Amino acid sequence: MKKLLLCAAIAATFTGNLAYAEDAKPDNELAFNVGAVTDYRFRGISQTRLDPAVFGGADYTHNPSGFYAGTWLSSIKWTKDAGGSGNVEWDLYAGKKGEIVKDVSYDVGVLTYVYPSNGLVTNANTTEIYGQLGYGPVYLKYSHSVTNLFGFVDSKNSGYIDAGASFEVVPGYTLGLHYGHQSVKNNGASSYDDWKVGVTKEFFGVNFNLAAIGTNADKQLYVTPARKFTGKTALVLSAVKSF
Repeated sequence: MKKLLLCAAIAATFTGNLAYAEDAKPDNELAFNVGAVTDYRFRGISQTRLDPAVFGGADYTHNPSGFYAGTWLSSIKWTKDAGGSGNVEWDLYAGKKGEIVKDVSYDVGVLTYVYPSNGLVTNANTTEIYGQLGYGPVYLKYSHSVTNLFGFVDSKNSGYIDAGASFEVVPGYTLGLHYGHQSVKNNGASSYDDWKVGVTKEFFGVNFNLAAIGTNADKQLYVTPARKFTGKTALVLSAVKSF
């Protein structure tokens, strides 16, 4: 299934019959975002020792082709907790998205997670390629690591598959649903499922999201130095301003 998903998405990139919805958007767009969150969760696991984080990013989009590139940074604590150093995650990504046929979208690209001066025995820096197919508000995505995964030894070719949907349930309120599975190559005990149910609402130009997030990760492996479980079910509140 993973290979089929990636092949379908990559093939869509090169087809000459993509449907592109014309609108009033300029050919080139540059957008920025800044925000804060009560607990930075990535694939259900806290990256900040269950504490708040601040983040920000920038995105470029070439609307006629669907090409995009961007960067994003956040405060973190997990590399120190794993025996290394550093307190920043820096993401760099690029890809291409569009429509295959009406209401059927694709998104393919590459994303590198950089943890400056992380100092871990197995470097935490990770690169993944990804492919996503969507139908209306529903999507299915697969991410495949072409390096070791976030400091796990001999974990190249790990995979993460997730499915989700986003619906406006009442005017101005959007319900988001997500379920995913992280497979860690040669580290079966570290593999797990995660889920998220959240609601997003804009107030005064700021997007607020309140979500319940949880995992079934191993409670002995995913812990803070104080032995607190970083994949526990919890409510997480975030606020993001885009401009």
